Amino acid sequence: MAGRAILGLRLEVRDLAAERGGRLLFAGLSFTLAAGEALGVTGPNGAGKSTLLRIVAGLLPATEGTLALDPPDAGDEDAPVRERAHYLGHADALKGAMTAVENLGFAAAVTGRPAVSPTEALRRFGLSHVEDLPCAYLSAGQRRRVALARLLVAQRPLWLLDEPTTALDAASQAVFGAMMGEHLASGGLIVAATHAPLGLDPLQSLTLGAA
Repeated sequence: MAGRAILGLRLEVRDLAAERGGRLLFAGLSFTLAAGEALGVTGPNGAGKSTLLRIVAGLLPATEGTLALDPPDAGDEDAPVRERAHYLGHADALKGAMTAVENLGFAAAVTGRPAVSPTEALRRFGLSHVEDLPCAYLSAGQRRRVALARLLVAQRPLWLLDEPTTALDAASQAVFGAMMGEHLASGGLIVAATHAPLGLDPLQSLTLGAA
């Protein structure tokens, strides 16, 4: 299931600052992740965990600072970080009228770099029996698993995960933990905002909103 390994992959975040509603959330934030490394971002609600992920994903602008994911893709040196990242937010971002397979097929078409088939990705999460059901009929846990399965259908080296284990039972958490381990073993990177242990070792940590 692992994606294509990328030798020397490195995420550099330097002196990042962010404001929301005129309030400074964080400033002077710097960290580096090398191939195969993961960062767990913790802190109280409102400290800026989700904002940090959305900035790295290119969904929000930073007030100050820079970020880069090197080396660039072969033949596409100008590709922004967002085109090399999977972002999974609090919302599952599924089309309720579309089936689980259709949602994953759409995600694969949009993100490019085909990897695992939608059917195989759903099987990995024990969802083969609901693959043809509209996502509106799925439980919260099933929808979360479909959302996580999107990480498998296209190869992107950087995973940005916001509370990824929300609504997952113990068995699904184990499946997801193995999936994260495979991604890191292939040279990928993970930045995850979470209140729950991810079960990754070693795991760098970053705490926002500390006194």
